[in-house]
Amino acid sequence: MGRVTRHNSVHRVGPLQTVRRSDTLAVEEPLEIRLNGEPYLVTMRTPGNDVDLAHGLLFSEGIISDRSDVVLARYCAGSDLDGVNSYNVLDVTLASGSAMPAAATRRHVLTTSACGICGTTTIEQVLRESPYEMDRELRVSAKLVLSAPTLLRQRQRTFDQTGGLHAAGLLGPDSEMVCVREDVGRHNAVDKVIGWAIREQLLPLRQMILAVSGRASFELTQKAVLAGIPVLAAVSAPSSLAA
Repeated sequence: MGRVTRHNSVHRVGPLQTVRRSDTLAVEEPLEIRLNGEPYLVTMRTPGNDVDLAHGLLFSEGIISDRSDVVLARYCAGSDLDGVNSYNVLDVTLASGSAMPAAATRRHVLTTSACGICGTTTIEQVLRESPYEMDRELRVSAKLVLSAPTLLRQRQRTFDQTGGLHAAGLLGPDSEMVCVREDVGRHNAVDKVIGWAIREQLLPLRQMILAVSGRASFELTQKAVLAGIPVLAAVSAPSSLAA
């Protein structure tokens, strides 16, 4: 498994002196996702929970709807130039009958860690309904929502070391964060959380709050709706399309 952090030599500039020291940085590396051995996309991410990331991403793309749609997910051996496994190529074997994307719609482009739906062919592909009916009667206390950023921050261990990662978490009605994931990309962090829930067969997440460390963008709102999550709590304001 690739490292989540790396050390780098930096000059720390202060009011009185400049000191050369080692700093801890969050790792950002490409992950190529293959479907049944065929290239699908390359996304930039922080290594770790890559299988969850693949499940969440493929779910949001409409390629899978359940854990049973994935037969196997494994790293490809010898995937760097020296023949050593870099853990940066993940091959996902889909179950027979799963929605394998046509060659024309596969994303043979690099997707940045901030990209979200950048590679989607048309906006109509994005504006689709969730397979789950939303619980519109659910009510949560303001106190619980206001606690979400603090509870999320308490679980951001790699952020404590680097100061350079987003996070997403599933907050239950009992004030417990049942799953938290970190990544350089806020979309990836959400995909990792939802991917974990898919693998645990917990969808739809009708009683959960999705807490995110960034703004409430359309892409994050869409991912929440697709997973049946009725409440999205973000530390920054929503966009008009998210609303």
